Amino acid sequence: MPPAAAAALAAVLALALAGAGCASFDATFGQREAIVQFQPQTTNAVRLKVRAACAHVPHATPEPLPTGQPAMGLNYDVRFRVDKASDGDLALLQQCLQRFRSVAGIELSGPAGS
Repeated sequence: MPPAAAAALAAVLALALAGAGCASFDATFGQREAIVQFQPQTTNAVRLKVRAACAHVPHATPEPLPTGQPAMGLNYDVRFRVDKASDGDLALLQQCLQRFRSVAGIELSGPAGS
Protein backbone atom coordinates (compact mmCIF):
# COMPACT_ATOMS: atom_id res chain seq x y z
CA MET A 1 0.00 0.00 0.00
CA PRO A 2 1.44 3.40 -0.94
CA PRO A 3 2.34 5.66 1.99
CA ALA A 4 -0.24 8.28 1.01
CA ALA A 5 -3.02 5.65 0.95
CA ALA A 6 -1.90 4.26 4.30
CA ALA A 7 -1.91 7.76 5.80
CA ALA A 8 -5.39 8.43 4.42
CA LEU A 9 -6.66 5.12 5.78
CA ALA A 10 -5.16 5.88 9.18
CA ALA A 11 -6.84 9.31 9.18
CA VAL A 12 -10.22 7.80 8.28
CA LEU A 13 -9.87 5.18 11.03
CA ALA A 14 -8.90 7.84 13.56
CA LEU A 15 -11.95 9.92 12.65
CA ALA A 16 -14.21 6.88 12.84
CA LEU A 17 -12.90 5.99 16.30
CA ALA A 18 -13.27 9.58 17.47
CA GLY A 19 -16.84 9.64 16.16
CA ALA A 20 -17.65 6.38 17.91
CA GLY A 21 -16.25 7.82 21.13
CA CYS A 22 -18.42 10.90 20.80
CA ALA A 23 -21.49 8.79 20.12
CA SER A 24 -20.77 6.76 23.23
CA PHE A 25 -20.26 9.96 25.22
CA ASP A 26 -23.55 11.37 23.93
CA ALA A 27 -25.39 8.13 24.70
CA THR A 28 -24.07 8.09 28.25
CA PHE A 29 -24.65 11.74 29.01
CA GLY A 30 -27.88 11.99 27.00
CA GLN A 31 -29.64 9.83 29.56
CA ARG A 32 -32.50 11.41 31.45
CA GLU A 33 -34.53 10.05 34.28
CA ALA A 34 -37.52 11.13 36.29
CA ILE A 35 -37.15 10.39 39.99
CA VAL A 36 -40.41 10.18 41.90
CA GLN A 37 -40.34 11.85 45.30
CA PHE A 38 -42.64 10.43 47.95
CA GLN A 39 -44.11 11.68 51.19
CA PRO A 40 -42.24 10.51 54.31
CA GLN A 41 -43.25 7.07 55.59
CA THR A 42 -44.46 5.85 52.17
CA THR A 43 -44.08 2.09 52.08
CA ASN A 44 -42.32 0.16 49.33
CA ALA A 45 -45.62 -1.52 48.50
CA VAL A 46 -47.16 1.86 47.68
CA ARG A 47 -44.05 2.88 45.73
CA LEU A 48 -44.31 -0.27 43.63
CA LYS A 49 -48.01 0.36 43.05
CA VAL A 50 -47.21 3.86 41.73
CA ARG A 51 -44.46 2.42 39.53
CA ALA A 52 -46.82 -0.14 38.00
CA ALA A 53 -49.69 2.31 37.55
CA CYS A 54 -47.59 4.80 35.57
CA ALA A 55 -45.55 2.29 33.54
CA HIS A 56 -47.88 2.76 30.54
CA VAL A 57 -46.78 6.35 29.79
CA PRO A 58 -45.05 6.53 26.39
CA HIS A 59 -41.26 6.92 26.54
CA ALA A 60 -41.26 6.73 30.36
CA THR A 61 -39.87 3.29 31.18
CA PRO A 62 -39.58 2.23 34.82
CA GLU A 63 -35.99 1.43 35.71
CA PRO A 64 -35.34 -2.15 36.86
CA LEU A 65 -35.92 -2.97 40.48
CA PRO A 66 -32.74 -2.94 42.57
CA THR A 67 -31.06 -6.24 43.32
CA GLY A 68 -28.45 -7.31 45.82
CA GLN A 69 -29.96 -5.62 48.86
CA PRO A 70 -32.68 -6.61 51.30
CA ALA A 71 -36.03 -5.87 49.65
CA MET A 72 -37.53 -4.15 52.65
CA GLY A 73 -34.31 -2.76 54.08
CA LEU A 74 -34.31 0.51 52.16
CA ASN A 75 -36.95 2.69 50.60
CA TYR A 76 -37.05 1.98 46.90
CA ASP A 77 -36.62 4.98 44.60
CA VAL A 78 -39.07 4.89 41.72
CA ARG A 79 -37.25 6.05 38.60
CA PHE A 80 -38.38 6.27 35.00
CA ARG A 81 -36.03 6.51 32.02
CA VAL A 82 -37.28 9.43 29.93
CA ASP A 83 -34.45 9.75 27.38
CA LYS A 84 -36.86 10.05 24.45
CA ALA A 85 -39.84 11.52 26.26
CA SER A 86 -41.42 14.63 24.80
CA ASP A 87 -42.84 17.43 26.93
CA GLY A 88 -46.24 15.82 26.37
CA ASP A 89 -44.96 12.45 27.59
CA LEU A 90 -43.55 14.10 30.71
CA ALA A 91 -46.87 15.86 31.30
CA LEU A 92 -48.68 12.50 31.07
CA LEU A 93 -46.24 11.02 33.57
CA GLN A 94 -46.81 13.95 35.91
CA GLN A 95 -50.59 13.57 35.60
CA CYS A 96 -50.37 9.86 36.37
CA LEU A 97 -48.18 10.44 39.41
CA GLN A 98 -50.44 13.21 40.76
CA ARG A 99 -53.24 10.67 41.20
CA PHE A 100 -51.38 9.34 44.25
CA ARG A 101 -51.42 11.30 47.52
CA SER A 102 -48.13 9.65 48.51
CA VAL A 103 -46.27 11.30 45.60
CA ALA A 104 -44.69 14.59 46.62
CA GLY A 105 -43.21 15.46 43.23
CA ILE A 106 -40.93 14.49 40.39
CA GLU A 107 -37.32 15.44 39.77
CA LEU A 108 -35.79 15.32 36.31
CA SER A 109 -32.09 14.58 36.09
CA GLY A 110 -29.78 14.50 33.12
CA PRO A 111 -29.46 16.91 30.18
CA ALA A 112 -31.86 19.84 30.52
CA GLY A 113 -33.12 18.27 33.75
CA SER A 114 -30.50 19.03 36.37
